[in-house]
Amino acid sequence: QLQLVESGGGLVQPGGSLRLSCAASGFPLDYYAIGWVRQAPGKEREGVSCISSSGDFTNYVDSVEGRFTISRDNAKNMAWLQMDSLKPEDTAVYYCAAAAWCTVYVSEVRPYDTWGQGTQVTVSS
Repeated sequence: QLQLVESGGGLVQPGGSLRLSCAASGFPLDYYAIGWVRQAPGKEREGVSCISSSGDFTNYVDSVEGRFTISRDNAKNMAWLQMDSLKPEDTAVYYCAAAAWCTVYVSEVRPYDTWGQGTQVTVSS
């Protein structure tokens, strides 16, 4: 059974950067597309980015396009989300999640059936 564990969250000032990591165990990661999903206080979960099982397809929600970069290394069973030019509105709990494939509706969370425990990202001065 696939298990996912996120790390790398924290407090950062606006304009700063963070790199989130997702470590997979229990099943080869290359069977799955990996997404990053966030949930801000009082809001629904929102898909932020997705990368296909091979890594040759990625997509991003408009609000992070050009600022966030998703990547993976199947040999290491790892995925990452590099977040640059962070804004206060990026504050949320960020989850790593697995799905059979990425969809064009990147904000949609229903395709994901395995989730990590989440890591808090706070952007504040």
